[in-house]
Amino acid sequence: MPLFDVPGWSVSDDPIPDAGSRKRKRPPSDTGSSESRIHSAEVNLEKLVKKLTGKRDDRASKSSKSNNSSSDSKSNSRQKKKQSQPAADVDKKKNISLPMPLMTTTERAAKKAKRSHEIRSQASKDSLPSHSDQATEDSAESSSGLTSMQKNMKHKLDGARFRLLNQTLYESNSDDAHRMMQEDSTVYTEYHNGFRQQVRSWPTNPVDHYVQMLSTYPAKTIVADLGCGDAAIARALIPKGINILSFDLVSNNPYVAEADICGTLPLPGSEGTEGSTSDGEAHVVDVVVFSLSLMSTNWPQSIREAWRVLKPSGELKIAEVTSRFLNLEDFVSLVSSIGFKLKSKDERNTHFTLLEFKKVSRKFKSQKEWDGILSKANTLKPCEYKRRCMELYIY
Repeated sequence: MPLFDVPGWSVSDDPIPDAGSRKRKRPPSDTGSSESRIHSAEVNLEKLVKKLTGKRDDRASKSSKSNNSSSDSKSNSRQKKKQSQPAADVDKKKNISLPMPLMTTTERAAKKAKRSHEIRSQASKDSLPSHSDQATEDSAESSSGLTSMQKNMKHKLDGARFRLLNQTLYESNSDDAHRMMQEDSTVYTEYHNGFRQQVRSWPTNPVDHYVQMLSTYPAKTIVADLGCGDAAIARALIPKGINILSFDLVSNNPYVAEADICGTLPLPGSEGTEGSTSDGEAHVVDVVVFSLSLMSTNWPQSIREAWRVLKPSGELKIAEVTSRFLNLEDFVSLVSSIGFKLKSKDERNTHFTLLEFKKVSRKFKSQKEWDGILSKANTLKPCEYKRRCMELYIY
């Protein structure tokens, strides 16, 4: 039966012509040449096996030799190290994993005392920065030996003590304040120690402003610093040739002369004669400075003294806490009635107001007229503090 004999289909019996194959055919070769190629391949294979086996053996021998030499060197180094190592170190290594023995009561007490000594030594190093005046040195010495917590508590107590003293000075007459500091010399020291702590929190210090300003004045200019405190202005400007006369209730260093600035200053000057207008006589002062020192209830008397000692057209400079002014114009009017004219005012600072006046001629005033002027001290209100600050000191 013919292939693909399907009803309805017919296949021609002629052979299909060979279109040619694209596959490359190997040329025919004889049997002898094929056997020679096989033999040659076997020989090459044996050579390759021998070559590879020989290399592996060489590598193995070299590796074993190097390992042996390395192990020998390590063993020798360990042996030498062990021989050179002291017996005490060997015993220490043996006991290094053992627990530490418990300390006796005496040893624990000695360790605690040593730790306390270290804390006191560190606290001594961290004590308050030293200043040139003796009052600050005493304060730094009193803070030595305290821990950080104790020093912080001491600073708070000093601050509370300062606020209590400050309010007392604002609300008392200058005579009473002077007597209080004469009876107890530590009051002045405690007040100024607290004042230094408060100054550190201020954005600016009026004293620095006056030091910078007065340093531009001619040499031998005479400045009276009334209520000078530590005499910072004198310390800064005397070396520059400016003559600074510093006055305060207590003299605790050579720069300060003791005086009640609301009384009679130990300086020449006069208020003129009755029935005439004048600048007074015998004055020697070019500039008077009040830097936060209009404190007592009779502070207007210190302005009167400033007029007495100032030369004609002399300068009066006042720096005061802004919150103390009930009405700045009333304050300026009071100072003007004593014999001054306002030259400038600076209210740019958030804490302080700076005022500058010039001395002018005035008519002689009777005691009754002066009583009326000096009774207006309430144009400046005293600095008052919250009660909790004083309770902190009390308790």
